[in-house]
Amino acid sequence: MAASTEAPEPRYLALLGFAEHFRTSSPPKIRLCVHCLQAVFQFEPPPRVEARTHLQLGSVLYRHTKNSELAQTHLEKAVLYQISQFEDVKFEAASILSEFYCHQNLVDSAKPVLRKAIQISQQTPYWHCRLLFQLAQLHALEKDLVSACELLGVGAEYARVMGSEYTRALFLLSKGMLLLMERKLSEVHPLLTLCGTIVENWQGNPIQKESLRVFFLVLQVTHYLDAGQVKSVKPCLKQLQQCIQTISTLHDDEILPTNPAALFHWLPKEHMCVLVYLVTVMHSMQAGYLEKAQKYTDKALMQLEKLKMLDSNPILSTFQVILLEHIIMCRLVTGHKAMALQEISQVCQLCQQSPRLFTNHAAQLHTLLGLYCISVNCMDNAEAQFTAALQMTTHQELWTFIVTNLASVYIREGNRHQELYSLLERINPDHNFPVSSHCLRAAAFYIRGLLSFFQGRYNEAKRFLRETLKMSNAEDLNRLTACSLVLLGHIFFVLGNHRESNNMVVPAMQLASKIPDMSVQLWSSALLKDLNKACGNTIDAHEAAQMHQNFSQQLLQDHIAACSLPEHNLISWTDGLPPVQFQSQNGPTTSLASLL
Repeated sequence: MAASTEAPEPRYLALLGFAEHFRTSSPPKIRLCVHCLQAVFQFEPPPRVEARTHLQLGSVLYRHTKNSELAQTHLEKAVLYQISQFEDVKFEAASILSEFYCHQNLVDSAKPVLRKAIQISQQTPYWHCRLLFQLAQLHALEKDLVSACELLGVGAEYARVMGSEYTRALFLLSKGMLLLMERKLSEVHPLLTLCGTIVENWQGNPIQKESLRVFFLVLQVTHYLDAGQVKSVKPCLKQLQQCIQTISTLHDDEILPTNPAALFHWLPKEHMCVLVYLVTVMHSMQAGYLEKAQKYTDKALMQLEKLKMLDSNPILSTFQVILLEHIIMCRLVTGHKAMALQEISQVCQLCQQSPRLFTNHAAQLHTLLGLYCISVNCMDNAEAQFTAALQMTTHQELWTFIVTNLASVYIREGNRHQELYSLLERINPDHNFPVSSHCLRAAAFYIRGLLSFFQGRYNEAKRFLRETLKMSNAEDLNRLTACSLVLLGHIFFVLGNHRESNNMVVPAMQLASKIPDMSVQLWSSALLKDLNKACGNTIDAHEAAQMHQNFSQQLLQDHIAACSLPEHNLISWTDGLPPVQFQSQNGPTTSLASLL
């Protein structure tokens, strides 16, 4: 009798072993794994094994099959078990079940599952912290940043009580990130100061410490860049780059923290490397170091290509889209419109694969198309793209950037006075400017100067442009400096002050060559030709004319190449999902995106 009562245990244990073997096979044998797990229930295993098996079945069915109904049934059963000594099963099941609900667009079903699990998990530090992070993320994805911040605040206090300053810092830095997104700068500053103190004072695993420093410095750098303070950010950016170099030399320490509340990390080392490349590209783009932006974009995209072969984390696609958005702007400035257009098409393809990615980047995509339309002189399409983008964003900095560019379109068209003045009233740099960005405010002064120039109000134009120069010089905004110098040079030329014009145009040309900004080079060379001709400098005038001819030829060839691409039809798309991928007339594309 004793033998017969003990016999079933090895059977269900063997089935569990077989199930794990099939799950971890290469490739996984999911059907056999599911059969083994389902067979476990025939042997009436103890409640702890039954609960764990429901969890495993639900997880495998959710992650590897399309049988969502059965996956939901097993996960819900695992959550309902009342097993006090094995509550980690219940909490893990709650975590996966809420993830499942979100995947099925049942967010309102996910929240109560997490809330209940959080209420009863306070004696299990790891799961309590993890579930708080998960519910905060869910609220953040729904744009309910107030609720998300409250949960992260609760998590920070719990981690402090549990004696984990490391996890407390993770909660506080996450809260700081959301406050930055909400533009609650008065709350961000004291929070970041506190985080800086915690991070510097915490003594623990070197990789964990450095990863906290990377998180902290990334927030500082993006805060400066959002404020358009390109020069002020340099010390922080340098620290961040040194920090990531330190991390890359450290070996992953397999010794787990003794405090269960500290069993977290922010990002894998490889993801942090890409993120640091990304913020470096953002800085280079704003500062006008476009060759540097290109170099770091290439490095980051190569790293992403390798990572996406092994890792399906959606954050990698987000990094890729943001990198492409920045390099597209660089291409348009450097006179590579055809490449920019193909990269806009890559962003469309990435957004087609992910509805969430499209929701988060649709406004940016239409903005980029608007900038492309300006570069190929399709002003009606540019207006349509910017108008579409404005309807899709609530982000104040992006809104201001779009309005500034739309105003430049109306100025060029010359017959949209009512719409133009309505826009300019909303981005008045002298009064109630909508954002704190130094860069965008300087750009608003430039737009005012450009309008005054076209209206022949030269003294007013000079005042606005000198304000732009003062602001752009203060923060090393090279492109705005170059644009302001060449426009001032043009004004002095029109006024007959050739010496002062030359003093503006020569440095504009030098700076535009350094960036390089093809449009400013074209403009500057035309002015230098006319200036030297007016001053009787025949040789210099001829040299400037030759330069102007070369720039004109390059821009014209690129213009023709861009407009002949099938992707050029994207300029007509203003509504709904991006069109289906355009087939290149020269055969299949070999771009990075197509390889990922």
